Amino acid sequence: MKKDLRFLCYPFMREAASTVDFEIRTDSLTTRIGQAASLVADMEVVYADLQYLQPMAYHLNGSVRGKLAITEADLNRLSDMYDFYCEKVHDKIQSFVLPQGTEAACALHVCRSEAKKSVRALHKVSLEQEVPQILFDYSHLLANVFFVMAVYVNDQTGVEEIPFVSKSYPERKRRKNA
Repeated sequence: MKKDLRFLCYPFMREAASTVDFEIRTDSLTTRIGQAASLVADMEVVYADLQYLQPMAYHLNGSVRGKLAITEADLNRLSDMYDFYCEKVHDKIQSFVLPQGTEAACALHVCRSEAKKSVRALHKVSLEQEVPQILFDYSHLLANVFFVMAVYVNDQTGVEEIPFVSKSYPERKRRKNA
């Protein structure tokens, strides 16, 4: 008798390897990118970038279990995207800020958080198997791109960033990352 696939949401779910957790994290990231894109449809540059990044998150997903699908050209394009947004919001990213603002900016902050979770899951995979450095570079940079995108969206809509001053750590200048 053929197995009824409606009772299987993901074929690797029962594996013990951390690869599964990474794939689930990046699937969540891809979903959140789609959500964020739906909220910035009127902002052509951001929308186009998210339309590009959504399938890239799935390429990142498959690059651990399957064939490496992230290239130097992909990393360079993401780096250029980061530079573009940083140039636009340079003055607003010099200190730590609260993840707030418009609904679109908040969705981008969620993407940033999901990307960070993906980095952490990728680290867990690397404890079990070899992971190409480009996947770490891409994942870290992706989280930082979502941060500057969120700040850019707030800037474009007139929402001020709210600086966060920690009671736990001494204040320091932000290093252009999330």
